[in-house]
Amino acid sequence: QVVGAVLRGAAASDIVVCAAGGLPGELHKLWRAGQPGGYHLEYGFSCMGYEIAGGLGAKMAAPEREVIVMVGDGSYMMMNSELATACAFGLRLIVVLLDNHGYGCIDRLQRSTGCPSFNNLWQAAPSYVNLPAIDFAAHAAAQGAHAVKAGDLGVLAEAIAAARDREGPSVVVIDTDPAHTTGAGGAWWDVAVPELSELDTVRAARSRYLAARAAQV
Repeated sequence: QVVGAVLRGAAASDIVVCAAGGLPGELHKLWRAGQPGGYHLEYGFSCMGYEIAGGLGAKMAAPEREVIVMVGDGSYMMMNSELATACAFGLRLIVVLLDNHGYGCIDRLQRSTGCPSFNNLWQAAPSYVNLPAIDFAAHAAAQGAHAVKAGDLGVLAEAIAAARDREGPSVVVIDTDPAHTTGAGGAWWDVAVPELSELDTVRAARSRYLAARAAQV
């Protein structure tokens, strides 16, 4: 839904930048680039934190085009200070920060192997003494960006439209559900499951994995 809302407000000449987490898969399936050079994703190593720095570089390389950076809260936490650089240079970036309160895609992968959720979602992290409650809009504003928290898709669309007419970087934060993702379209992803485990759920997942692997050509 968030990708669709951003895409509906994008122009054909816009450049979307992303790198890690579940978003590259979502964009690969759902984004429609309007012109060559409009889809800039770091697929190779899923480099968390590349997004804002990559968006800054894309804007410097093509200042006449709008650059939309899509980043999860986990990647944003890895490296975000290029927002301050964008402010210093007066470069307009539109950053859409999807906050699922942790590492949602890693949690899904973890549970897909039959393991219980562990330390990937802030609200269900048994090792934490104090649960993180980060105000990402305030954090981005502290670096000089215009930042808002969107309570729904309508506010998200309005904030992105306003950002297109504003100088300097803008950050729009929106909460998302860590448990849901767009279907894979029939493709199988080879995520190995442990051969040995004391957990019945892992052994069952291993059996499903072997059956799926045997079906590949």
